[in-house]
Amino acid sequence: MRFHAIALVPGLLALGLPALAHAATVPVSNTTELRDAIAAAKAGDEIVLAAGTYVISGGNIACSANGTPASPIVVRSATPLAAKLEMSTLEGFVVSGASWRFEGLDIKGTCANDNDCEHAFHVVGGGDGFVLRGNRIADFNAQLKVNASLGGTPKIPNNGLIEHNELFDSKARNTGNPVTKLNIDTGDGWIVRGNYIHDFHRAGGGSPTYGAFMKSGGKNGVFERNLVICTKDDTTAGTYIGLSFGGGGTAAQFCAPAFDANTPCSVEHDGGIMRNNIIASCSDVGIYVNRGKNTKLLHNTLIATTGIDFRFDTTTGEARGNVLTEVIRNRNGSTHTASDNLTGVTLATFEQMYMAPLAGDLRKKGDLSALIGKGPMNADVPDDYCIRTRTGTWDLGALQHSLGDCVTMPPPQGGSSSSGGDAGASSSSSSSSGGDGGPSAGADGGSSGGSSGTVPGGSSGSAADPGDA
Repeated sequence: MRFHAIALVPGLLALGLPALAHAATVPVSNTTELRDAIAAAKAGDEIVLAAGTYVISGGNIACSANGTPASPIVVRSATPLAAKLEMSTLEGFVVSGASWRFEGLDIKGTCANDNDCEHAFHVVGGGDGFVLRGNRIADFNAQLKVNASLGGTPKIPNNGLIEHNELFDSKARNTGNPVTKLNIDTGDGWIVRGNYIHDFHRAGGGSPTYGAFMKSGGKNGVFERNLVICTKDDTTAGTYIGLSFGGGGTAAQFCAPAFDANTPCSVEHDGGIMRNNIIASCSDVGIYVNRGKNTKLLHNTLIATTGIDFRFDTTTGEARGNVLTEVIRNRNGSTHTASDNLTGVTLATFEQMYMAPLAGDLRKKGDLSALIGKGPMNADVPDDYCIRTRTGTWDLGALQHSLGDCVTMPPPQGGSSSSGGDAGASSSSSSSSGGDGGPSAGADGGSSGGSSGTVPGGSSGSAADPGDA
């Protein structure tokens, strides 16, 4: 049943015309009602799921209607995480319309074959202004996949917002397909903040897996205040990378703005910022910048990873105020400027500083004097991981310890004074381009194995882009 909220438009009333019915609240309590409500959705609708289990099998759920920034289409659980969606479909929600928001859902992939549960959400083409907020999503090869739709004039989904979600796999994925919890290919202005991302492993090893990346010619993306623990509960061996601009690279025909097989993807991401993230327990680098132009890495804390890699000749940027195990490297002709970073911090030292650093608990345990007051003020980092305004002299790393302790696990919720609020929206629906856009073969994902001591400016590993898979 649809409960309509009537908006009275003064201009229409003055002309003696009837007011128009706009948004509706649509309560649903089973899968059929959910599919029907989404198929009939219009701008301003709020589809509210009652507590219970929703078994989704067969085809995906197409979200092709267009909302607007002022009147988004909202799909949410009446009680956060009480609506449990069990998906055994290749893709769950395929969003090609603008301004869709999904909030408070508990979603689990239940496919017997891991190859059959690819994406819980696939945002394509006209899916501008997509918002994923406060959900728990487990057991997909990519909980979120974003890409342009091709054919005629390409359409690119821009200005998405991914915040306050828990994204993980309950066991290693038995697949040769890409394993990346947030796989954002193309798109400008995407914000990923305040998420808890952990345990994204591949059974049997193989090519690298990632917590999240943005690539394929996107611009001005932001990763901020995320907690990424590559290995929390699942100890399967493999190559695990925390966050990346560039990921494993993109085949030319899938790369903005040309989308031309004869035009190399020379810049995977331009103008990206990573700030105030905590990344721990990764077998490879915590941060990997692959053909990322004008990248800023600011006040991140990396614990028990092999450090930070800037890689390839189109990669430029800066690293300031970070605290990390291992070092910050240039590889294969990349360049960056660095200042006020504390490198080479051993796990033993982190364990002396913090209560449980490998679990993301960075409450004070011991001496933090090496961090406090050691960083200059930076207008790009006005707050810290706990959304507290930095005052006085900036502390190194993700936390402004001079303000006292704060709870770091899960990440605190809240907006950003520096990156704005919810994403915008525009355009109309479109179909997916298909494919993953990554190269068919790759080398390492950064500095796994013996490359952790690479001399800056040198090259470690293969010069080929690492694969996403």
